[in-house]
Amino acid sequence: MEYLKEVMRAVGLSEERLMMGFCSAAEGEKFQRTATEFDKRIRELGPSPLRTKSGTSKKKAKV
Repeated sequence: MEYLKEVMRAVGLSEERLMMGFCSAAEGEKFQRTATEFDKRIRELGPSPLRTKSGTSKKKAKV
């Protein structure tokens, strides 16, 4: 997880755009709640700063 955070910082993304959770197949409600909360957080952060209007990436990671 720490390595992924390092990669995200290197490409100009906030660590807030990364989340890891664990749910078993029997935890449908937990999965739904977790996915909904993460979706809300990402929407609040707005569009990816790496995307241009044409939908392509602005820069590449050098890690």
